Amino acid sequence: MQVAVFSTKSYDRQFLEAENTARGGRHRLVFLEPRLSAETALLADGAQAVCLFVNDQADARTLARLSAQGVGLIALRCAGFNNVDLAAARQLGIRVGRVPAYSPEAVAEHTLAMMLCLNRRIHRAYARVREGNFALEGLLGFDMKGKTVGVIGTGRIGSALLRILSGFGCRLLAYDPQPNPELPAAYVPFATLLAESDIITLHCPLTPGTRHLIDAPAIARMKPGVMLINTSRGAIVDTRAVIEGLKSGRIGLLGLDVYEEEADLFFEDLSDQVIQDDVFARLLTFPNVLITAHQAFFTEEALRAIARATFDNLDAFAEGGVPVHEVSTEKLA
Repeated sequence: MQVAVFSTKSYDRQFLEAENTARGGRHRLVFLEPRLSAETALLADGAQAVCLFVNDQADARTLARLSAQGVGLIALRCAGFNNVDLAAARQLGIRVGRVPAYSPEAVAEHTLAMMLCLNRRIHRAYARVREGNFALEGLLGFDMKGKTVGVIGTGRIGSALLRILSGFGCRLLAYDPQPNPELPAAYVPFATLLAESDIITLHCPLTPGTRHLIDAPAIARMKPGVMLINTSRGAIVDTRAVIEGLKSGRIGLLGLDVYEEEADLFFEDLSDQVIQDDVFARLLTFPNVLITAHQAFFTEEALRAIARATFDNLDAFAEGGVPVHEVSTEKLA
């Protein structure tokens, strides 16, 4: 098939081309830098499949244009699928495949790195030392041992993080509609996790039910000075409510690898521009906030796994019309 790859970066090209070559180069990859939208859909003309990432938008209007051009498969090179209108895809006969798991450890380890960096103020200490400031005031942290960590969402990533944290001697709480009794955590109601956790970390998918799961009422139930980490999807957190939580001191430390309006920011070099997003700019003013630009997944192992699963979907669709890791409204019901 001809496959139009949107939102292409150098690393996408490197790993996707390597996987395609390893499989005999049966697909023709067309790499495109722009994000997919209704306006850029015409770039996929001649393709039977499009390969998308998290900030590509496959809404009903875009899907209609892709379908008219002969596109039959949306191959997501990510786990999330909230940027695809699945109902519209079904009506148009477009199949949707995703990468259900690539390297849960990559995201779990990045989450832990954010916890440790915020706790011991490593980001601030690094900047101080480079300026010749060796004072320790303002860098006081705490022992992870004995602290209560609440993990919201215990799929592959949340499970990997719980196993890592068990080695730190933390008290582990979990919240998930489908508990896993084999994990080293006590499942508790959502309100209990909010009230008892010293650290709260988010690992649930973005759905209508989880959008703004962390809002003003949820923040009000948290311990004063709580550490909040989000490496899942930006819109799970109400950013304006979090800013108020930082101002009041209810949130003592905040780590974000995702942001609900990240599409206009992340994955691009904007260092010579003025950031127009006032909410994001406000976040950057807090000394107790650490932001990374959606890099939790970014390891060699994860990118190889993403490429493999993506081509599993492409090959299966080319041979039988159905991707291996299909997402559909029926399967989500």
